[in-house]
Amino acid sequence: MYNHIRLIRPALSRIGLALAIVALSLFGTWSTAEADESLPSSIPDFPSIIRAHSDQLAKIESDKGASNLFVSTIGSALQLSDAARTLGTNSLPTKLANELLLPDLTAAVHRLMRGLAVWRLASTVRQAVTDRQLPPVTEGLVGSPQARAWLDQQGNTPWHDTLNQLSDALASPEWAKVDQNEPILVITLERAARLEVDAMQASYQEWDRLRSWKDRVRDLRGQARLCGTWQWIIHNHQHNHQEQKFSLLFPPSGQTQSTPPGLAEMIVLGENVYLRWEANGQIQEDSLQFSKEGQRLEGSFVNSQGGWGSISGKRTAGCAP
Repeated sequence: MYNHIRLIRPALSRIGLALAIVALSLFGTWSTAEADESLPSSIPDFPSIIRAHSDQLAKIESDKGASNLFVSTIGSALQLSDAARTLGTNSLPTKLANELLLPDLTAAVHRLMRGLAVWRLASTVRQAVTDRQLPPVTEGLVGSPQARAWLDQQGNTPWHDTLNQLSDALASPEWAKVDQNEPILVITLERAARLEVDAMQASYQEWDRLRSWKDRVRDLRGQARLCGTWQWIIHNHQHNHQEQKFSLLFPPSGQTQSTPPGLAEMIVLGENVYLRWEANGQIQEDSLQFSKEGQRLEGSFVNSQGGWGSISGKRTAGCAP
């Protein structure tokens, strides 16, 4: 008995330290996020959600099953109701589905659900070994061949190698003689804890990606609306009402190499457009509105040199791929 305690305690200590480090690293990452990536007022209680849906997560055997569970319960529990509703909508037109980034949304949901399933598995194994409830451990890990095959489809995730290592430990001859081989318990505990940490990180990352999904859709729609060639007129009240006339080309989304020089930020919300320019240590901010069915832009600017005035833009050519 003394040997058992002596072997298990160091492992538990290392597990607690690992979980604490991960919690701190996640908090540090989120606390330094940009303003437009700020966290919601409350972060979902992932462990409680996983426990509440443990049986369902353990039985996922396909992407379809993962999507169905996300749409029915997990999505709303994780404050991702908009993503769940969109994914649950049947037969979206192809154009609208592409505008909503549906393929990316679907793939992110599948990655999240795999992460949650593995998190549940690792937590269950760790707790069972700690409580010395050993028979359910192997049963809970193996599950159905279809469930394991579904997890293995995402072989490039950080947790996949750790999952294989835990599986190897539970399939080893030492585990079959666990009552006479205490070190295998330490190995299993450490691998289960490491798997839990890896799955936790992966799940949080996918959750954050899904949380910002609507922002990405908004940005792409804004880029699509602004895309094209514009005749730009700037009237600067600071320099004797000086006017500048030139052409600006806003490229389609994804063609960042063609972005106008100095354009650091672009936000399009409905009819409103915000542009931020940075060059040679100077900053200019433009506030504009669409008019004439999107063929005109009117607004004003201010810059870091004290300049201010009006801006007008006229679309002279449509969006060229």
